[in-house]
Amino acid sequence: MESKIKYELEFPINSSPSLLYQYISTPSGLSEWFADNVNSRGEFFTFIWNDSEEKARMTSKKSGEKIKFRWIDENNNDTDYFFEMRILEDEITKDVSLMIIDYALENEIDEASLLWENQISDLKHVIGSV
Repeated sequence: MESKIKYELEFPINSSPSLLYQYISTPSGLSEWFADNVNSRGEFFTFIWNDSEEKARMTSKKSGEKIKFRWIDENNNDTDYFFEMRILEDEITKDVSLMIIDYALENEIDEASLLWENQISDLKHVIGSV
């Protein structure tokens, strides 16, 4: 099986880090822009898109700064892949951006990046950062 490659994207977002964190770390926040619906039970999150369902385990979080989800397989075992959303704030300008760390097959990185761009566009719209 072909292995996935790690890639990073950074998106400027006109928002306070604390507000942005609510949208990347809570099921209700994530369901407004990331997936059609998001459920959580403890550290386990279920992301639902149309008829597709993916499960992930929140492996780390730092309030106001970052959250990391590791995808889990059908047997609830961790996979090698995760996605992380990290809030960056420039100390001088106070500009805020969202760093995305994700994995995709080499021939799907452009498509995956475009998907993130669309989702971040939805996020900006939801928080009024257009």
